[in-house]
Amino acid sequence: MDKDRFSEQLKIGDHIIGAGHPVYIVAEMSANHLQDYDRALRILHAAKEAGADAIKLQTYTADTITIDSDKPYFQITGGTIWDGTTLHKLYQEAYTPWDWQPSLCEEAKKLGLDCFSSPFDPTAVAFMEEMDMPAYKIASYEITDIPLIRLCASKQKPVILATGVARSEDISAALDACRAEGNENVILLKCVSAYPTPYEDINLRMIPTLAETYGCLTGLSDHSMGSTVPVGATALGACMIEKHLTLSRADGGPDGAFSMEPAEFAEMVKNVRIMEKALGSSEYRLTPVQETEREGARSLFIVADIKKGEALTPDNVRSIRPGNGLPPAETDNIMGKHALRDLERGEPLKSGDFE
Repeated sequence: MDKDRFSEQLKIGDHIIGAGHPVYIVAEMSANHLQDYDRALRILHAAKEAGADAIKLQTYTADTITIDSDKPYFQITGGTIWDGTTLHKLYQEAYTPWDWQPSLCEEAKKLGLDCFSSPFDPTAVAFMEEMDMPAYKIASYEITDIPLIRLCASKQKPVILATGVARSEDISAALDACRAEGNENVILLKCVSAYPTPYEDINLRMIPTLAETYGCLTGLSDHSMGSTVPVGATALGACMIEKHLTLSRADGGPDGAFSMEPAEFAEMVKNVRIMEKALGSSEYRLTPVQETEREGARSLFIVADIKKGEALTPDNVRSIRPGNGLPPAETDNIMGKHALRDLERGEPLKSGDFE
């Protein structure tokens, strides 16, 4: 493998991710459980029924991700959907209780879903290792936490890096941290940390740019509304799509406003799978269907009876449908030639019919 490239394929659970394989579709539960374990289970089942390949959790507590402080640094402002509260209060509401996570992983396994998480400190990494989660997702705001990334990479499992707030030097440093641990199994996710994300800020064309620049598998962590953006990302080479899933946006919660409902998620999965089929091959060749349909193309036909010895002219030979005769490109070459036999109107002109 080229030393400047990361793995061109990797495996999470039983899923192979990379070119030539289906897009890996992840349902992000985040805070949409609303602190109700039964609701979390229902989201798992909804993800499976909608066609997701994996469910993703977040492993933190309010105290492992920030501190309880009312100082200006910790106030949420700037026009977000969470303005007016503090980071600690938001994360107290949003976190997924740790004692749920082993049983959620077990339930996901029974359903045939991969289950992994985003850790936010070393204690979360240790806890994820106890559950033998198959991958680590580094959230956008943690991409500058090189010690955390190195710790995750050291477990020799796939590392998924969201780039929502990353400058190019942040991406390079994060990738260097993975490579320093001998971990080549990395996916970069195009992401914008705006909730919901305005379409004009998404810049999907960055997906192939990330792949080319950093030699990585690439995907999309999407916070926009609807499924148009994930389908577009698929067309541009995304190998992984991550979207938030809730049972109903009307139920509220910190992430509910920009999450998909189950029917919408299922529609997205269907459209991504259609796009995968439609992308097909880059090789220019006719498919079997096209070869069959080519028989309907134009060709040279006898359009008026011709006696043996008579000349071929524009009045008795024309280019028409279907495609059983000589190609129309031969028109100039055959005009003035003489019929070797009687030719009837409606016959395709063949090379042995004239001299």
